[in-house]
Amino acid sequence: MCTSIRFSDASGNLYLARNLDWTYGYGERVVLTPTAYETHSPFSAVPRIQHAVIGMGIVEEDTPLYFDCGNDAGLAVAGLNFPGYASYAPEPVEGATNVAAFEFPLWVASQFASVDEVEAALAHVVIVDKPINEKYPSSLLHWIIGDSTRAIVVESTSEGLQVFDNDVDVLANQPGFSWHHENLRNYLNTSPDFPEETALGRAHLGPFGSGSHMRGIPGDYYSPSRFVRAAYVNAHYPGKASEEENVSRAFHTLQQVAMVDGSAAMGSGDFEKTIYTGLYSARTKTYYWNTYDDPAIQSVAMAEHAPEGSKLVVV
Repeated sequence: MCTSIRFSDASGNLYLARNLDWTYGYGERVVLTPTAYETHSPFSAVPRIQHAVIGMGIVEEDTPLYFDCGNDAGLAVAGLNFPGYASYAPEPVEGATNVAAFEFPLWVASQFASVDEVEAALAHVVIVDKPINEKYPSSLLHWIIGDSTRAIVVESTSEGLQVFDNDVDVLANQPGFSWHHENLRNYLNTSPDFPEETALGRAHLGPFGSGSHMRGIPGDYYSPSRFVRAAYVNAHYPGKASEEENVSRAFHTLQQVAMVDGSAAMGSGDFEKTIYTGLYSARTKTYYWNTYDDPAIQSVAMAEHAPEGSKLVVV
């Protein structure tokens, strides 16, 4: 399971962050795809790299399989687990832009500079169930895509490709985004305000302390609960000015929905935990991350490597 958020700083720079929750990691590393890298796109959806890309993922057959990433233009994308709902075309469709499911994040981040550009292109897109190889079948995902001004959610289901305006800048797992968005109406009573004293008969009762109006915000790891909690925290977090403050904001927000080993079992009996938290800052073109076993935040800036080179860089 996973949770993702988007926000902007006081100068309008994008920050897109996510938790990847699972029972184990995949040997994921920070990967830079430079602009002169020769692509291996099965249906030529990614003919060349127009924008350098950096993010977390793995490399298979000299192809970056990104879990989340951002580009040099300030656009970022993250894929979140969506089983039971995600459905891809079994074969490419003539006349469409056929994007293999494994390359969707790379297609977004390497080809476009804004959410508006992506949304326009999606009108002609079919996501195809074309695995990179037999070792890695197509992951059943939906995606949050954000820039400095807004975010969208992309879901490929049995009803076709759907694009939603993500006006709350949050995504979790199943069910679909529209259900999560509607569910927020159950929490209209919540706020960060300190309540006034209440008269009850001759008694005048005050709160035990701050947080009284947060009662009702769910604290469990269930996907609908994480969506609500992340939306609440992300919406009420005060805007920050510096890079350091905004990095702190992202990691503190996602700590509110991070999963702890031993607390929530999957159907297999294995326990989920937050394998890593990742953040792309468009302000500095830097990818930040920490892991379950090492909470210290690490970072790699795009400029530290060769964004115009021809070879993938694995950090």
